[in-house]
Amino acid sequence: MVVKVFVVDDSAVVRQALAHMLADNPEVALVGSAPNPLLAMDAIRKSQPDVLLLDIEMPGMDGLTFLRQIMSGSPIPTVICSTLSTEGSKVALEALSAGAVAVMAKPKLGLKQFLDDSRREMVQTLKMAARAKPRVRTVAPDPAAARALAGRAPVLGAVHTFAMNKPVVIGSSTGGTQALELVLTSLPADAPGIAITQHMPEKFTAMYAQRLNSICAMNVREAKDGDRLERGLALIAPGGLHMQLRKAAGQYYVHVVDGPPVNRHKPSVDVLFKSAAECGGRDVLGIIMTGMGDDGARGMKVLHDGGARTIAQNEETCVVFGMPKEAIKLQAVDDIVPLEQIARAILQFDSRA
Repeated sequence: MVVKVFVVDDSAVVRQALAHMLADNPEVALVGSAPNPLLAMDAIRKSQPDVLLLDIEMPGMDGLTFLRQIMSGSPIPTVICSTLSTEGSKVALEALSAGAVAVMAKPKLGLKQFLDDSRREMVQTLKMAARAKPRVRTVAPDPAAARALAGRAPVLGAVHTFAMNKPVVIGSSTGGTQALELVLTSLPADAPGIAITQHMPEKFTAMYAQRLNSICAMNVREAKDGDRLERGLALIAPGGLHMQLRKAAGQYYVHVVDGPPVNRHKPSVDVLFKSAAECGGRDVLGIIMTGMGDDGARGMKVLHDGGARTIAQNEETCVVFGMPKEAIKLQAVDDIVPLEQIARAILQFDSRA
């Protein structure tokens, strides 16, 4: 299948360079371009692209506003390519939260050389995005309303007698930033401790954790080596490092360590899951969510075979049904549930004796 791409970027140099780049590749085809979203709207409806390649800073309407508009109506898999996305930019995280499949940074200088050097990565990203199934995005949760949940009973309809040492480990990738937001904002302030590996570049994870912390009843932060995993806390693996779960004196804590990529990823979901199996066994709940590839599948198999409870997000609610699909193939999954039911599943597991 040839991937149809539409480019929205106010730089004529970028549009021309992308047209030249894509013209040489039989797997992708440029079906249109526009210098701003206002001029792009009708052309996108007519050309029906598989993927939108979108800049952020443009005249008339900025890319974020346009992205939110698209995702609230007829979602199109969208890749952000912008100078504003460098160094863990807040704008890049806002774009991912709004529904972008991926973010690529472009420099302010040397654009032609950058696009030439990034040709292979660009094509692979566009092909990956074309397989995504973005969901209609509703209004983002209100931080004040989410924080008001703190100290209240869960709003999911269950009655609990909370256990103390039942850690939850979650792995996700493409589409995971939005999916994790939905899960974590649905949990009460006293939910069980959660260790999360989300594939994300270095410097993005701290800002992502800060954003989640502002809208969740739970506390959310980027993990540091030696952090204790306690009730009401979600720890996110830092970009560029692996995170492992450890247990000592009846308490769980995280070990943050450098090392080579595993399954091409650092942090890797397999690293987290396998470590949880070693120290937690049947006390652990493992959850694998939307993402490209197979990272986490083998780790989930180790969890499952060690007696842990394992859950995979279902295909219908995944942006990319790669990681869950591979775990299911390995017969490593106890239950397959929609995204909207994952928070409830966490609380139900936590309430078991």
